[in-house]
Amino acid sequence: MSVFNGSALYPRFLLTGFSGLESKYGLISLPVFLVYATSIVGNITILFIIRTESSLHQPMYYFLSMLALTDLGLSTTTLPTIFWFHAREISFNACLVQMYFIHVFSIIESAVLLAMAFDRFVAIREPLHYATILTNNVIVGIGLAIAGRALALVFPASFLLKRLQYHAVNILSYPFCLHQDLIKTTVSSRRVSSIYVLMVVICSMGLDSVLLLLSYLLILGTVLSIASKAERAKALNTCISHICAVLTFYTPMIGLSMIRRYGQNASPIVHVLMANVYLLVPPLMNPIVYSVKTKQIRDRILKKFKKHEV
Repeated sequence: MSVFNGSALYPRFLLTGFSGLESKYGLISLPVFLVYATSIVGNITILFIIRTESSLHQPMYYFLSMLALTDLGLSTTTLPTIFWFHAREISFNACLVQMYFIHVFSIIESAVLLAMAFDRFVAIREPLHYATILTNNVIVGIGLAIAGRALALVFPASFLLKRLQYHAVNILSYPFCLHQDLIKTTVSSRRVSSIYVLMVVICSMGLDSVLLLLSYLLILGTVLSIASKAERAKALNTCISHICAVLTFYTPMIGLSMIRRYGQNASPIVHVLMANVYLLVPPLMNPIVYSVKTKQIRDRILKKFKKHEV
C-alpha cells in the first residue's frame, strides 16, 4: 500500500460505525438522535434556567453553566460524523479539527469537575466566607485558566500528526476522530507523539483526578468534624450531583482505555459502543442528574413549565 507524508499529500480516513449492522443504521440512528436531542435540550435548559433566575447567580451554578456549555460543545463536535448523518470518509484536515475540539472539550470538562469539587469544599469548609472567596472575578479567572490550559495542551497535536506518514487510505476505529486512534494508523515513528500524549494525560485528567480525590478527602474530613448528624447529611447531600457527574465522566473514559489496551480480541462493535458511551453519556446524564438531584434547579424548571401551562 502506498504511503503519504502528512505535510505533502493528505491521506484519506474512513470512519467506522457498527460494522455488520449497516442495514440497521436507520434503527440505530433513532436512539442516537434522541440522545443528542436530549443532551442539547437538557444543557440549554440548564443554561436558560441559570441565566433567567437571579437567585441562581451563585458560584455553584456558574460552574454548572460551564459544565453545560462544555457538554454542548462536546455534543456538537461529534454530531457531524455520528450515525445520524451516515458519514464514512473524512478529510485529514477535518479529522484534525474534530480531534482537536473533542480533546479540548474533554480536558475542559475534567477541569470544570475539579473546579466544582473546589466549590463544594469551600461551601462546606467556609460557608460564611463562600461568596467572598469565590467572587465573580475569581470564577472568571478559573474559567479562563481552564479554557487556556485545554487549548494549549491540545494545540501541538495537529502539527505533530501532520509531520507523520500514513497509508493512502486509513480505517479508524470509531465514527469520530480521536488522537489515540489517528496515531495508530501512522507508519512513522510514534515516539515523540507518544511522549506528548503521556504528558497531556498527566497534566490534564491525571492531575485533575488526583486533585479531585484530594478534594473529596478534605470534604469528608470537614463533614466528619461537624457535630450535628443532620448537618453532616445535608453537607454530603450537596455533593451527590457532583459525584454522579464525576463518575459519569471518568467511568466510561477508564472503560474505553481498558478496552483499547486489553480488548484486542473484543468485537469492533464493543470498541465503537464504548467510544460512543464515553462521548455521549456525560452530556446526556449531567443535565438529568442536576435537574433531578438539585432542588433549586428542579423547582425552577417545574415553575417554568407550570407558568407555560397557565
